[in-house]
Amino acid sequence: MTYSIVARDGEQWGVAVQSKFLAVGSVVPWAEPHVGAVATQAYANPRHGPRGLELLAQGLDAEQVVARLVAEDEGRDERQIGIVDAAGGSAAWTGPACPKWAGHRTGAGYAAQGNILAGRDTVDALAETFEGSAARPLAERLLDCLAAAQAAGGDRRGQQSASLLVVERDGGYAKLSDSLVDLRVDDHERPIEELRRLHALHERLFRETPRDRWLPLDRELAEEVRARLSRLGYSSLEEWAGVANLEERVDGEDAIDPVVLAALREEQP
Repeated sequence: MTYSIVARDGEQWGVAVQSKFLAVGSVVPWAEPHVGAVATQAYANPRHGPRGLELLAQGLDAEQVVARLVAEDEGRDERQIGIVDAAGGSAAWTGPACPKWAGHRTGAGYAAQGNILAGRDTVDALAETFEGSAARPLAERLLDCLAAAQAAGGDRRGQQSASLLVVERDGGYAKLSDSLVDLRVDDHERPIEELRRLHALHERLFRETPRDRWLPLDRELAEEVRARLSRLGYSSLEEWAGVANLEERVDGEDAIDPVVLAALREEQP
């Protein structure tokens, strides 16, 4: 009842999924840096997620893990699994009893799969969009894959929820988390569009602007920043940024991230 893609790009592993199902992100996507990524769906067996990662961590490749999961599961005929391993090897399984249309497609660094789809075009759109977007960040590639799959027909029952998970070792919040992106839309008429909106907000709050693109806080700009902070009732940029959830983009008093400056200028009064 779902379409998804699991993928590896450099030091990142991720899963993107959409379904006419409440909170699909709570069931389908699993990923661990330098281990791999797993999607478990159709009449999903949620234990395939942690079990798949466990087997990958033991050194099995994607094909071996899919074979092991299928062999261990009496409900295999109704399951669908997609896996990418640490090296980018991929494998998938679509049980013969999965609701039609159901199928998968694998390639270098990805596995795309879906069931109860409008047709094969949905999975082809996932795969071809991923293959044609190698120069872009993984999270953006996966969002584009979902959008292309939906445009190609998607889940034939409609839309309801979507999820985007991307992991990278120490790539998440404060460099103390492996969750680079972990966003879910649990119930929405256009979940992929809403997921894009959340991702844009996530990028604004947590992505880093290269230091050489920061703006020097010269006399004129520093005075503007002080005046705006004063009108808002703050004594320092750091204090305001903590309230605005932009603290990860503030570092010192000699320069300002342009994203922070734009957000400050948007504040009222």
